[in-house]
Amino acid sequence: MFRKVVIIVFLAGLLAGFLILRPYLFKKEAPPNLEDRLPEGDVIGKAYLLDVARETKGMLYHHKIPFRDLFAPEFILSQSKNYGLNIQKPIYFFANENGEWGSLVSVSDSSKILQGIIRLKKVIAIKDTMVNDLKMYYSKKENSYLYYDKSYLLLYHGADVKIIFKRVTAAKNGDVSPVWKAFLKEKQFKDDRLVIYTNWPKMRENGVDVAMFAHDSDSSSFFLKTYIRGRDSLHLSIKAPGKGFVPDMQGSKVVNIHLDVSEFKKYPNDPIYKLFAKAGKRISFPTIDFLNAWTGDLSFREGGTQTVKETYIESELDDNFNVTEVTKTKEVLVPGYSMLFSSNQKGNYFISRLMGKGILTYENPKYRFLYSPPLAMNKMNDYYVFQSGEKIPKIVKSNANNGVWNHKGTRYEFNLDSIAGKEAFGSLKIPVQKIISGSPLF
Repeated sequence: MFRKVVIIVFLAGLLAGFLILRPYLFKKEAPPNLEDRLPEGDVIGKAYLLDVARETKGMLYHHKIPFRDLFAPEFILSQSKNYGLNIQKPIYFFANENGEWGSLVSVSDSSKILQGIIRLKKVIAIKDTMVNDLKMYYSKKENSYLYYDKSYLLLYHGADVKIIFKRVTAAKNGDVSPVWKAFLKEKQFKDDRLVIYTNWPKMRENGVDVAMFAHDSDSSSFFLKTYIRGRDSLHLSIKAPGKGFVPDMQGSKVVNIHLDVSEFKKYPNDPIYKLFAKAGKRISFPTIDFLNAWTGDLSFREGGTQTVKETYIESELDDNFNVTEVTKTKEVLVPGYSMLFSSNQKGNYFISRLMGKGILTYENPKYRFLYSPPLAMNKMNDYYVFQSGEKIPKIVKSNANNGVWNHKGTRYEFNLDSIAGKEAFGSLKIPVQKIISGSPLF
């Protein structure tokens, strides 16, 4: 009788153990989600395409872009549904220094995608190919690949298709790569609809751990809101209002800087310090002497023309036909050019160093920076002012850090909003025409 009781208890224990452990013994591994599949890149990001289309709709119509209807959110949504794509979820993208790039898009109905590929074949030469024993679509001319399954679509351009394809197709649940994991945890630009992230190694060599950009726009321009985080403190901050020229963003080149550089000067190994010194070596600029003399204010404007009086000597015949030299003046147009910088007691030494290196030359009664027009120089207490016109431009107090730079006919505007500790916030304004043209931004 005792033996029977023991057997019954033993079997009951086995049954209870089986029931308890069954979910673990026969547990199915959860499939990977889209984030698990994402390849790493020097630059990565995500976009909510419909929201971006809504934000830029007014800009496209303001400029009467011929193909603006193709970017209307209603059209994009209808086309994505026709071909089985779910663009209401974020689209992820990646790019590398070598020129490769790719994107992953969520799929809602994979049975419809083939219709889109057939239609695409009418305008682009596409053929079937096998990669890692899976069927893909390949365009030799574009050096691009397309692959899809029931939950996602991959578009890739580049030469490392096998590596990228293996990463995407063989991913496991929870297998998010380190760079994507870091990006997805970022608090900056959390609510923005187009965000770009990079911790590019070459950037990190210069002391910047992370740079992020977010989209914004108005009817005339495209804005990139910018966030930069350094490995260590940036040793810079925006100073109390200092002197600068009256804000005027109409020139071809404008720079206004008002920074507290007192700590910055103490760290010659600071990456920004070394980058500044490296740039100065190209023209033998005395960077260390400048930083020792500079107290953080710099205002520069170039653009337009100014009328100045120029003295010259002309030979004339008098009443007795004798040649005499007569000093005359005439009004001439010169390029508009003005610069101001603040200095301490070492300012005079810095000026002498510029002249000793031939960067600043004296042409009585004016000066010239390399190939600049002749400039009048004035010392106003703790400020040096150079200008090509007859009068000193109006000077006001300001703490704005911004500027304009024209490059190959395109006008870019930048602004530094704040800088403290390891972090800096700013923005870059790019004309819509530059983006629409499809030419490189820089």
